[in-house]
Amino acid sequence: MKIFDKTNPIDYRPSEDRYNQMLFRRCGKSGIQLPAISLGLWHNFGFVDNLENGRNIVKRAFDLGITHFDLANNYGPPFGSAEENFGTILKRDLAKYRDELFISSKAGYDMWPGPYGNFGSRKYLIASLDQSLKRMGLDYVDLFYHHRPDPDTPLEETMGALDQIVRSGKALYVGISNYSADETSKAIKVLRDLGTPCLIHQAKYSMFERWVEDGLLDVLDNSGVGLIAFSPLAQGMLTDKYVNGIPKDSRAAKNMTYLDKVTVEQNLPKIKALSDIAKSRGQKLSQMALSWLLKDDRVTSVLIGASSVGQLEENLQSIKSVDFSSDETKKIESALLS
Repeated sequence: MKIFDKTNPIDYRPSEDRYNQMLFRRCGKSGIQLPAISLGLWHNFGFVDNLENGRNIVKRAFDLGITHFDLANNYGPPFGSAEENFGTILKRDLAKYRDELFISSKAGYDMWPGPYGNFGSRKYLIASLDQSLKRMGLDYVDLFYHHRPDPDTPLEETMGALDQIVRSGKALYVGISNYSADETSKAIKVLRDLGTPCLIHQAKYSMFERWVEDGLLDVLDNSGVGLIAFSPLAQGMLTDKYVNGIPKDSRAAKNMTYLDKVTVEQNLPKIKALSDIAKSRGQKLSQMALSWLLKDDRVTSVLIGASSVGQLEENLQSIKSVDFSSDETKKIESALLS
């Protein structure tokens, strides 16, 4: 739904104290610092969504010190539409602030028909980035990821494509996503040998999804590579939405992608217990879930989505309470085992 409110002034001026409102963290051993909270455009920014709402979310995010905006070639729906809408917002509101922004995109999942529109071949990755740049109206992205491992393409070809992309000037940095600890270790070595170090790994990480603690965090820390966590709220389970059951209009009630009624019901005891702990900390459950990830300084940034400005503002309060007492930590771990 590509509609702008014509009464909304075009001459956007960001808040002058935006950098005083955000916590920034160094990404591994690089020169890059990322905001503790980054904004992902996986949902709510496709052609099916209201572009004016997306525009307001992006502008407010920048006002609050969010400089990192994360996309992928297949975000929408339909595929590519989130990048195109973001390009429209950039042109309209943020073009003059391009050098203050850190924009990422990815390729690795199904994008177009045939053998060259998926996974990790050099042809797919380079062609996909070219398309992404056109959709966003950019000369380069700050970061380009391989979105998932390819079991059939040699790792050297995939990492070689990332190296070529940086040398061509189409991306300043490269990263990987959804790689296991062992795969990550190998990819980091190949990239280092090529002379294009891996900047960051984007992994699914939340109170309910802790696989990165079984080796991946150590690999990244020892290699000087950052970590950015996606799905930190477990598709909404780590919010107050399900504390009193499953609302009829919720994602779980509709058995939508990535979340179903059975999963929520199985986790309800944990959700309720965690919500009580959050209240004792003066937080909402969603805020505590984000703070809990940020308590580990190996986590460079946490990637959130937002369907409204209010939701964005609420979740950004999490950066004010990233410390946990030993008693709070014990209670959280106990709740997660319930």
